[in-house]
Amino acid sequence: MPEILEVSMVHSLAGELLGGKLTVERPFRAPHHSASMASLVGGGSRPRPGEVSLDYQARVSGPLLDRIDLQIEVPAVSAADLVLPKASEGSVEVKARVALARAIQSERFAGLGCQRIRTNAECDGTLLEEVASPESAGLTLLRDAADALSLSARGYHRTLRVARTLADLDGAEQVGRIHIAEALSYRGETLRRAQAAA
Repeated sequence: MPEILEVSMVHSLAGELLGGKLTVERPFRAPHHSASMASLVGGGSRPRPGEVSLDYQARVSGPLLDRIDLQIEVPAVSAADLVLPKASEGSVEVKARVALARAIQSERFAGLGCQRIRTNAECDGTLLEEVASPESAGLTLLRDAADALSLSARGYHRTLRVARTLADLDGAEQVGRIHIAEALSYRGETLRRAQAAA
């Protein structure tokens, strides 16, 4: 019954609940290989669930997950969460930190003669390995995690790219172990699959 309610709620948000009746069949979704990020993860000016929500997350293929940098499950907000103190960093502070990190990235690539590249997201694997080379402890953690999680080359580079961005947000010149660890924590579905297979 909880599964029926969960699937029905997602379909209701997407406007796909026929006649207001609960969905009693497990959905089958077949997104096209050229589907946009918005159609996969949802959003838009009138937010709607994406294919990932309308599939079961457990059935999302590894190659598709490898194309998603941040895989974070967001649980429902509880009443206790509503009375927590305000976050120490508000939207204005976060916006300023992001703008500074983007400026750092733009200057880095301009200094390397890569005028057409402005952010970490735009650089290829070879350039990424040059600009995001972690310290030795971070490199050890990344290599161990790549083996333990069976990361593909794409998954490895995505993790390194996120770690470089986290280091930029911290104003750190080199990617540290803490940045690698945090980047790996954002590969939630990959971690869950690896644990399930163990």
